[in-house]
Amino acid sequence: MKTRAIVINHFGGKEELTESTVELPELKPKQVVVKVHATSINPIDWKTREGYLRKMFDWDFPIILGWDVAGVIEAVGEAVSDWQVGDRVFARPASTRFGTYADQTIVDSDQLATIPQGISFKEAAAVPLAGLTAYQALFDHGQLAAGQKVLIHAGAGGVGSFAIQLAKEKGAFVYTTASQKNHPLVKKLGADVAIDYQSEDFTEVVKDADLVFDTLGGAIQQASLQVLKPGGRLISVLGIQDEQLASEKHIHAEAVWLQPNGKQLQELAELMAAGKLVSVIGAEFPLTQQGVFEAHALSETHHAVGKIVLTND
Repeated sequence: MKTRAIVINHFGGKEELTESTVELPELKPKQVVVKVHATSINPIDWKTREGYLRKMFDWDFPIILGWDVAGVIEAVGEAVSDWQVGDRVFARPASTRFGTYADQTIVDSDQLATIPQGISFKEAAAVPLAGLTAYQALFDHGQLAAGQKVLIHAGAGGVGSFAIQLAKEKGAFVYTTASQKNHPLVKKLGADVAIDYQSEDFTEVVKDADLVFDTLGGAIQQASLQVLKPGGRLISVLGIQDEQLASEKHIHAEAVWLQPNGKQLQELAELMAAGKLVSVIGAEFPLTQQGVFEAHALSETHHAVGKIVLTND
């Protein structure tokens, strides 16, 4: 099956993004074809485009970027019984060179979740990668429980905005760092204490935290070890820089990599249906060559609020 897609044929800058027609692989028995109504931008998209992850993803060109999808099932594999043509679904598909910046994408059926009634495609598309990253970091790896104290860095960002809501829903006390102009947003999402990273030192505000969720790395990660109590946890979406120091402070420090998980995504869908989890969409672009170019440019500033969404309606 051929599909229109925004692809890269070489690693490099945003100018490598180009519109093309791509032949998708044959549909396997436990897969579905999803008509893409919306997808979203994550930093891994442009990091892959630049070639930073070429050792991890040794793919042939052309590469279709994108690892979030919300849309409608157009075809199902012969062994798929739980899903039907016409179902409204969203997913974080497996990492292949056939991503979601396309009119159609192929998804393993166990990675799908149902889009709740009343939730738009763009709201759903914002969730999978960022929402699952937050969920798995906080609970699978961070073991966050009710009554504990958690510091979530970059709370106004895509991952951070979901992490605040999930931590608060769990019953945790939530500190977060964000620029002053984004304090009303993070407070609305559920943060108990918002720290202006431009004028405040979070190490003077947060003490004896049970968990720090790090999405920034560098000096921020290093300083985060100071605010954790002995036995606390530092969970990062980046590498752990000083494992020895963490060990000396009796802190469990772990770098995590998202695992696609349809069951967990369905849990997030249920929270959305109940009004307990919302997508913060900071910007929206069309799923075109120029739209993806502009969306990558915004993501690369590291100052986007919430999620950047690409729509294809």
